[in-house]
Amino acid sequence: MRSLVPDYLADVLADVASDTSGELAGYIPELASADPDRLAAAFATVDGEVYGAGDIDAAFTIQSVSKPFAYALALSDRGFPAVLDKVGVEPSGEAFNEISLETGTGRPRNPMINAGAITVHSLAGADDPEPGARVERIVSGLSAFAGRPLRIDEAMCASEMDNAHRNLAIAHMLRSHGILTEDPRAVVDGYIRQCSVLVTPRDLAVMAGTLANGGVNPVTAERVVDAAVVRQVLSVMATCGMYDAAGDWATQVGIPAKSGVSGGLIGALPGQLGIATFSPRLDEHGNSARGVSLFERFTTDMGLHVMDVPPAAQAVVRSNHIRGHGSAAVRILQVQGGIRFAGAERIVREFVADPPLQRTVVLDLARVSSIDDVARRMLLELARRLTADGHDVSFVDPESLVTRSRGSGG
Repeated sequence: MRSLVPDYLADVLADVASDTSGELAGYIPELASADPDRLAAAFATVDGEVYGAGDIDAAFTIQSVSKPFAYALALSDRGFPAVLDKVGVEPSGEAFNEISLETGTGRPRNPMINAGAITVHSLAGADDPEPGARVERIVSGLSAFAGRPLRIDEAMCASEMDNAHRNLAIAHMLRSHGILTEDPRAVVDGYIRQCSVLVTPRDLAVMAGTLANGGVNPVTAERVVDAAVVRQVLSVMATCGMYDAAGDWATQVGIPAKSGVSGGLIGALPGQLGIATFSPRLDEHGNSARGVSLFERFTTDMGLHVMDVPPAAQAVVRSNHIRGHGSAAVRILQVQGGIRFAGAERIVREFVADPPLQRTVVLDLARVSSIDDVARRMLLELARRLTADGHDVSFVDPESLVTRSRGSGG
């Protein structure tokens, strides 16, 4: 049987195909010559399935969609303090190429505008790398996110560098504040090479899927960056990724996202999927006009807004009963579903409200699909306190959701 997902994507593409609003990025000759009718959408699930419709294998340059991934690499390479010392995380409310620095510090306001992205580029790789080695690090890192080797479009590099006056001005301002400590032109050249990496919508979906999967590429199973880095990146994408349209995006779409002036647009929904669209015509904010429409449709059709409250799940406590009689009686608490803080609190409350009189207590996790770290620690502490009160506590834990972490410090 054919999956319904590609058919759904094809239907949605057909619905927006007639929209010819927006303009190509005319300030870069290579982008101004793009085919304005290109259109694609792709999903990558966190378990490695990739769906698509339209021109999902059409190659184009990644442009500003590279920013969150370069930020992830810089955080991984230099650590949080070194990066945050140079680049803030506050929304600017300004266009992507605004010459916008914090008063007093000279820091760019966030890594998604050009000033921040140029700074982030300078922080990728080892301390004080040679510019060519830094570019190699970024290209190899982007390739790891995509799950295949990527390459630079040299014609695009030349076209952008010939028109890089504003980025050069930004870089010189950064140098004057001590944010950049090397030749501004060399940094801008490297940044433009970063933006000129060729990708397809399929690649972008997998890259977004890697963020959605906590830093593990869902296709190759390679860990590209740590989960803590992903949380930082997605947080900044949610507040800053769509430039001066970030507020509208957060309320109407509600998916951490990043756009690029070549027409690419990605979204990453933690624990679910990565989304990519491609349509080169841009709206007044520099975001893909049809891409925005597609994301609005996706979030409406599938309830993907991160602030959507799902219907209340079946209670985490499935049953609380006693088996046997007298000294042989056993208190059994059977729980179910995915357990996070609220679910673990509910389990603890069962024993606070109705302390067990039986010596043997069993926590049955056979129907539990997942337990996060906080819930795991709470259940282990619950077991410790029950044991201290004189009970024999055991877990029915066929997937080792709790017991697996005991030896690993989790």
